[in-house]
Formats: sequence, structure tokens, C-alpha cells
Amino acid sequence: MAQHVGVDISKEWLDVAILESGEAFRVGNDRAGRAELVKRLKRREVEAIGIEASGGYERGVIKALLKAGLPVRRINPYRLRRFAEACGIRAKNDRIDAALIARFTATMPARPVEIDPVVEHLAELVGARHQLVEELTRVRNQAEHARDGEIRRLRRRQARQLEAEILRLEQRIAQTVAADPRLAAKDRLLQSVKGVGPVFSHTLLALMPELGRLGRHQAASLLGVAPFDHDSGKLKGQRAIWGGRQSVRDVAYMAALVAARHNPVLRAFHQRLTAKGKKAKVVAVAVMRKLITILNAIVRDGKPWQTATA
Repeated sequence: MAQHVGVDISKEWLDVAILESGEAFRVGNDRAGRAELVKRLKRREVEAIGIEASGGYERGVIKALLKAGLPVRRINPYRLRRFAEACGIRAKNDRIDAALIARFTATMPARPVEIDPVVEHLAELVGARHQLVEELTRVRNQAEHARDGEIRRLRRRQARQLEAEILRLEQRIAQTVAADPRLAAKDRLLQSVKGVGPVFSHTLLALMPELGRLGRHQAASLLGVAPFDHDSGKLKGQRAIWGGRQSVRDVAYMAALVAARHNPVLRAFHQRLTAKGKKAKVVAVAVMRKLITILNAIVRDGKPWQTATA
């Protein structure tokens, strides 16, 4: 009997549910855990394995499953959430999410996942840069708060070294993008928007390669800036954002701040929301949402900012 599998992914764990048998189990999100998952699924007649995007934590398990010849479907978080609402599922934990993904995979159509080696390499480079930037922030904070002069000098030397390493990685990333005609063309389109620089563009190319093949709500959902109903107690009537790809959203936030100052369309949009008395955080999220919608349309239409419509 064909079986549908759902995998809920976190940094440490893979929670797995098999729809038809009702079986559920957990393995580690590491080499040994992924090998165990492949071993257990290879014994079965698997129709499809649904995996929700998890900020990059899914890449290792997707690669392992595809290498083993198992069929993988990447699940859009927005569609999954709507599916859960339609099914009346409000509870949320890793096991429930895995079962929901399995059910979604059996019910809703989704394209098979394919691995693009160039994009995978770019994602590795972009991920390494993100880690170095986080380390640089930590070292700078330590330098600022250190009382001992020698410690301050040590941290500042470390900061200069990290800055040099980040610069070298950025050059590698730019070279990787420029060497691939498809990525280079998308990069030019993305950077045609004021407020979108190389860091944000390259992050989108690496960690959100679906851009241009999504609806506006799907794009916002993948970024994690789509508003969802969140009616519960005192929160009744409010809207909330959740999920999405945090590594992309972190960079998108900085790009939105720049765009709100220098991009005439987004600056006017920011000013209108602020004039209505919207909170600063709400305005920032709205600008991010509009920016990703514009970028999705630009890549979809293959037209630069001046002529693209969102």
C-alpha cells in the first residue's frame, strides 16, 4: 500500500508520521538520524514524503532522502496552515505537525523537490556568512563591555579578522552568482529595486529559490511575514505572523529599513501606515511583506523594478 509521510523538522530532531499506518517516531537531525530515517522508509512503499521549509534545517534530510531515491515534496507553510484551519486542527506540537504534514501530502498536490547543486553551494556560502556576521556581533559586544584593556584589544583584533573573512566570503558569493547565468539574471532583477543590495539578493537566491514561482501570499508566508488570524482570549481580533525562513527574514528586515528610507514607493507606504498610528513593528513587517511581493513579481515577470508590477 502506498504510504504518505510527514516530517516535522527542528534543529535537533526529525519527527516523522506515516498517515496510513498511524506510526510516529523521532530521529536526530544529524547524519546518523537521517541514515536511520532513510533505512526505515526504504522498507516501505512510499508515495511521497512531505517536508515543511524550516529555515535551512531541512536541507540535510532532503539531500539524504533524494540520494536514496525517495520522493520528497516541499510543503508551503501558508498552504499548510490554511489546510490545518480547514481540518479544524488548532493544537500544535512536533508530533501533531508531522501528522498534519503527512495528511496534507496525501491530499494536496505539490511539486517534487529537485536539488540544484549551484544553489546548494550558494546556500552553504550564504549560511557561513550569516554565522560569521552573528559571531562578529557577539565579539563587538564583548569588546564594548570589556573592562580590561587587553581583552578589548583582543576582541577588536578578532572583529577585524571576522570582517576580513566576511569580505572574502562575500566575494566568493558574488563570484558564484556571476558565474551562473540564471542566478546572475535574477540578481540583476532583484537589485534593480532600491533598498535591495547584494546581501539580501544573494540570500534570496540561496535560501528562497522558489521566488518568482509563488503567489503573493505564498511568498509572504515563506518569508514569515504573512498575517494569520490569532483569535484567543485577549488576542481576539488581532493578527500574528509565524513560521517562515528566519535566516531570510533577518536580512529582509534590514533591507526593508533601507527601502523605507530610499525607495519612493516603500517610503510612501511606510509614511501612510505611520500616519495611521500603526506600531513601528507592524509597519516594519508590512514593508517587508510589500517588498517580498514586489520582488516575487519582478522575478516572475522577468522585468526590472521600473516596469514590474506587484
